[in-house]
Amino acid sequence: MSTRAAAPTRREQILNEAARLFAARGFHGVGVDEIGAAVGISGPGLYRHFAGKDAMLAELLVGISERLLTGGRRRVEAAAGDPSGVLASLIDGHIDFALDDRALITLHDRELDRLREADRKLVRQLQRQYVELWVDVVRELHPEVGEVEVRVCVHAVFGLLNSTPHLAALGREAMEALLRRLVNGAFGALSG
Repeated sequence: MSTRAAAPTRREQILNEAARLFAARGFHGVGVDEIGAAVGISGPGLYRHFAGKDAMLAELLVGISERLLTGGRRRVEAAAGDPSGVLASLIDGHIDFALDDRALITLHDRELDRLREADRKLVRQLQRQYVELWVDVVRELHPEVGEVEVRVCVHAVFGLLNSTPHLAALGREAMEALLRRLVNGAFGALSG
């Protein structure tokens, strides 16, 4: 249950390149001609797919929040009745996101405030729902720990995982294993 789709559509190719370019040079540092050139079409040709750069940014940031939430819900349903399995699956999914979508993490950190207010509120709402999936599972595993402490731990874990764009690459497998150990250590500390 990766956060990724199989073969990207033309629209997804445009979004992937826009995310990469926006993350590398900032939203205002990239023009539609550059995005178009990166996918082999003219800049104005992008307007057949998007109303403009603002629409691309909104779709990227709302879209990743929707994908994380949808994927998280699927993982919770797939391992229902096994809180340890649910948490392990949520961790795996977020690690995949953190390693595969580094540009979107950078983009979110730098450009969220550029979204229209309605889109920014939607992103925050989706993110809160995603956090609640994790909080519910962790509270089930650690009923002796208060909700506020669990919530702080979940946010700390997200901070750890979402720091991957700033980390030196160890290689995919080594990075996954290290992140998994670190996250499990953070949640294990709730019992200590």
